[in-house]
Amino acid sequence: MADAGAVHVPVLLREVVAALRPERGGVYVDATLGLGGHARALLEASPDARVVGIDRDPEALRLARERLAAFGARLVTVEGRHEDLAEHLDRLGLARVDGILADLGVSSMQLDRAERGFSFMKEGPLDMRMGASGPTAADLVAAASREELTRIFREWGEERMAGPIARTVVEARKTAPIGTTGEMRRLVLKVLGPKREMHKDPATRVFQALRIATNRELVELERFLDDAVARLALGARLSVLSYHSLEDRIVKHAFQRHTAGCTCPPSFPVCVCSRRRVMALVTRKSVRPTLAELGENPRARSARMRVLERVAEDGAGPGTPSR
Repeated sequence: MADAGAVHVPVLLREVVAALRPERGGVYVDATLGLGGHARALLEASPDARVVGIDRDPEALRLARERLAAFGARLVTVEGRHEDLAEHLDRLGLARVDGILADLGVSSMQLDRAERGFSFMKEGPLDMRMGASGPTAADLVAAASREELTRIFREWGEERMAGPIARTVVEARKTAPIGTTGEMRRLVLKVLGPKREMHKDPATRVFQALRIATNRELVELERFLDDAVARLALGARLSVLSYHSLEDRIVKHAFQRHTAGCTCPPSFPVCVCSRRRVMALVTRKSVRPTLAELGENPRARSARMRVLERVAEDGAGPGTPSR
């Protein structure tokens, strides 16, 4: 079992703290608490900063509470999914908060523990659940049709050989259930071969796709982003760390949508669309880890951070001058 001394290196730590500005004090939400590395930095930035830490993994919450026990009541932990942000904040009586962070990556603790089944580098059960309940990746592989597996591998893994891999999986499960990470990897390599591409294992895309499907990571990401924006106080910021192009694309498009103001044609003397620009991009392009950080933490190599800030309150009626 992992312990409170396990190695934990939060990604883009300085950049996250600089973006959220916790030195101002207030209530900050770490919607993916993990082992609490980002939350610690937010709490250390000001004695007036408080953090609500949300995570679906009960063991991660236990370890985070141990690590951050010195902060006492300034940390409130919630077991649940970040996609249910609005419900969690409603239960806590928080209509608006002063900053929100979502680190969409898999925690080091989950990756490093073979029994969690996230990594093909270690033999373990094909689990991949970020929480303690729900169907496992093995359940998905056992029940999904060849067409559904092809779609999952192609859309969520961006795997060009999705069809042949799905066909191989379906044929193999007729003989025996596919229950371990090693078995799944060997089936992928049976189709793709052992050759690595850009230092990536050939099974990387398929394992990414299974993880996303098992945890429904992309299905409700846009809902989370919309709810997070709605909960930002004036001047508050939302910082999102993504780790692959599918996540980053959703975040980028959601941020663009929320920063759009009046959409009336320039020829209109007054606004009739009722849209007002209430959010602004803090980062025009995604922020990437520095070479120094990559030297210390190679797992950060695919991280991208985007930041949004509330610059006005919602609501503007027709009759506002257009642009």
